[in-house]
Parts: sequence; C-alpha cells; structure tokens
Amino acid sequence: MTAVSGVGPWPGADVLDAQQVVVGDLVDTPDEVDGVPFAVLLPARGPWGDATGAALALLEEMPAELGPHGWKLADHPGVDLGRARAFAREDRDALAVAAHGYDGPLVLPVLGPFSLAAQVYLARGDRVLSDPGAVRAVVGSLAEGLVQRIGDVVRAVPGARVRVLLHEPLLAPVMAGAVPSFSGRDRLRRVHGPVVADGLSAVADAARGAGATGLDVHGGSAWSALTAVRASTADGAALEIAGIGERGWEEVATLVEAGKGFAAQLPPQATSQCAGPDVVGQADALTRPWRTVGLPLRDLAAVTLLAAAPPDGAGPDEARAALAGLVRAAGIVAERAADA
Repeated sequence: MTAVSGVGPWPGADVLDAQQVVVGDLVDTPDEVDGVPFAVLLPARGPWGDATGAALALLEEMPAELGPHGWKLADHPGVDLGRARAFAREDRDALAVAAHGYDGPLVLPVLGPFSLAAQVYLARGDRVLSDPGAVRAVVGSLAEGLVQRIGDVVRAVPGARVRVLLHEPLLAPVMAGAVPSFSGRDRLRRVHGPVVADGLSAVADAARGAGATGLDVHGGSAWSALTAVRASTADGAALEIAGIGERGWEEVATLVEAGKGFAAQLPPQATSQCAGPDVVGQADALTRPWRTVGLPLRDLAAVTLLAAAPPDGAGPDEARAALAGLVRAAGIVAERAADA
C-alpha cells in the first residue's frame, strides 16, 4: 500500500495545533493510501525550533550556543541550548496529546550528523566538518541522543512504530569537498564515501537498537548521496525527485534492486484556474520515470510519498491543502501499482 508522510517542517508557531492537524489528516486517508503521521518541526519559532536547533538539542555532552554566524559548539550549556531543549520537550508533549491512542507507524525527522557538521561551527574555529575528530564525535553524540529521543516518543505514544527520517541535505557537497570554509575562500576537505557510510550505519544501528523500525536517509535533491546510503546499514533513502534526471533514476533503481526502501518527495502540484490542482501530473512525476528505468510498477506499493516543507510565506491552510493533494496523488500511484 502506497504511504504518505512528510519531511517535518510545518508553518506556524503553535506546535499542538500543527501536530493535531498532521496526525488527524494522515490517520483519515482513503483505504488504498497508508497515511503515516510525522513529528512536526516549526522553523517559525526561530533557530531553537528548526531542524538544526532540534538536532543540537539531541546531542549528548556536546553543548552548543548561538553566535554571530549561527550555531557553534560551546564549552558549557547555555540559554540557547536550554531553549532548544525546551522546544523539544514541548514537541514531545504535543505529540503525546495529538497522537493519544494512536497505533501505527510514525515518522521522526532528524537532521543527520554530516549536514549538522557542515552547518555548525567549532567553539573556536571553522565548521565542525573541518575537524574529522569532531565529526566522529557528532556522529556518536547524535546516535546517543537519538536513542533517547526514540525512547521519549515511544513513551509519549506507546502504540507508535517509529521510523527515523535522517535529513542529510548537504551530504552531496560534503562528499564532494564543496562546503565552503568560514572565510569562503577555500573548500573543506571532502569526507570519503566509506566514512560517510560508517557514520550513517552507526546512527541507523543505534536507532534500530532503540526500537525504531528503520531509518531512511533523505539526501535532499542530490542523487549522488545514494551511493553512501546504499553502502550503509540504513534501511532506505529519500530524495526530492524533481530534476534528478535519467542518471538519478538509474541510481534509484540500483538502490531499490539492492533491497533498500525508497521514499519520494514529489514536486508541488501545478494548478490552473480552470482545472485546479494537477493531481495526475504529480503522480506522473513518480510513475513515469519509475517505469522508464525498468522498475516494476507493482513495487510502487512499497514507496512512501513525502510532502515537501511548505514554501516561505505559506500558512497552515496551504500546507494542509498540499498534504491533502499528495494523498490524492498517492491514490493514483496505488491504483497504478495494483493494476500492474
């Protein structure tokens, strides 16, 4: 059965309202679509509540604080980290209320260690990515923190079967040596594929050990990240499929044929005043290249469709409409898989 979920971000600053909408809409889907609620992130609350702040709140024994250029590691926990952790507790409590009595799969979005290391600075120096020892420390610390987070979610929603969505939007530039240094004049050394695969495996193994049903790595829009995901013990991969091209779909096929799961973040639905949202076109964005690359249409039943983060300026109503449209597109994908 084709599933629908989301990548995490949601408009607004009221986490309880956002979580109730997401859970409510995704537990009430047509029979042919498996709606999978996800834990929301609210970037509108500021840097303490976005994906980076939420990930730093997870780290064990690696405090961080906000500096002039964003988050950086710190010697001691301070006000900024305290605020990020307070938001994390608020998010957990909201999930407990919104998903009270829920029994089923639940997606837990988390920023991955390599993208985190590419965004956060050392306490005194360049980005964490510039220090291989610090990168290893982030991998280990995030894995430990994720174990605690999964436990918190399961205690809050005892019926939840947690699946982690590990966001690594900067994995491709990290592996290509394309992340700029603090000065911008240089590029930081690339992290080799086997090192990335080992780091992803450490986080995936920790998540499953804590009771998660699996972990998927979201590589953003770059298909080149799939090689490291395939070499790791991660259970699957996710991609923004718009524009990945023939080579990208060949990598998707290799991933699927290797037994990994796949989640597709579909492009937004095109709309017109006469015809309204193009639900069929959104489904076609997945099913046509899937068939062209030689993958069996029946295997689309195992694919999860992901709602993208709402664009800047979008409100909760627009986000909810986009999610509802994706559910309708998933119905078309499910029908095509069943007819194959």
